[in-house]
Amino acid sequence: MSGIRHHIPEALLASYVAGSLPKPFALVVAAHVSLCETCRASLAAHEAVGGALLADFEPIEVGDALRDRVLAQLDDEVAPEPSYAAQGPFPAPVVEALAGKAPKWRSLGPGAKQCILSDDDQGSLRLLQINPGMAMPDHGHGGLEMTLVLQGAFCDETGRFGRGDCEVADDDLEHTPIAEAGEVCICLAAADAPLKFNSLVPRLLQPFFRI
Repeated sequence: MSGIRHHIPEALLASYVAGSLPKPFALVVAAHVSLCETCRASLAAHEAVGGALLADFEPIEVGDALRDRVLAQLDDEVAPEPSYAAQGPFPAPVVEALAGKAPKWRSLGPGAKQCILSDDDQGSLRLLQINPGMAMPDHGHGGLEMTLVLQGAFCDETGRFGRGDCEVADDDLEHTPIAEAGEVCICLAAADAPLKFNSLVPRLLQPFFRI
């Protein structure tokens, strides 16, 4: 999909290929890759490198040239993602996580809902639905958080994130995401630690919302 500006870091793609990425983050990567031809090419390059290493035990570097060759091949070999209208905002990996059913939304307060897909020792995975113009509470992170936009857009201190963009946050980032005017913003978010809210009310409600 064109227009995607925020991609999956190479280290996380490599972990995904190696099978060492926890399941919540792996699903975010799979969903992003299904929308992003650039990261799909990078993923295929990592897979090619992994196969070559197993075959020859010689180190091979993933560079721009290899990525470009794989991307050219993908134009001919990879079937396009089903249309937005046919699937709604949810790419195939999310549809699979939902078992083909509609999300069961639960209120997070005025203008915000969530649907928890999983929450275990590997981390949490949830869908978030934020009304246009709504700001999420200012917060930091106790670990890694990946947020993939599936519909609409949001802005924070680091920039604008539209459909297909993935924000990767760690404990160095404090931000206040604000849903852009227009469509309702729907995101897929994975985290391996609870968020660190800066105001009292979100901290008090945090155990009930498991976020």
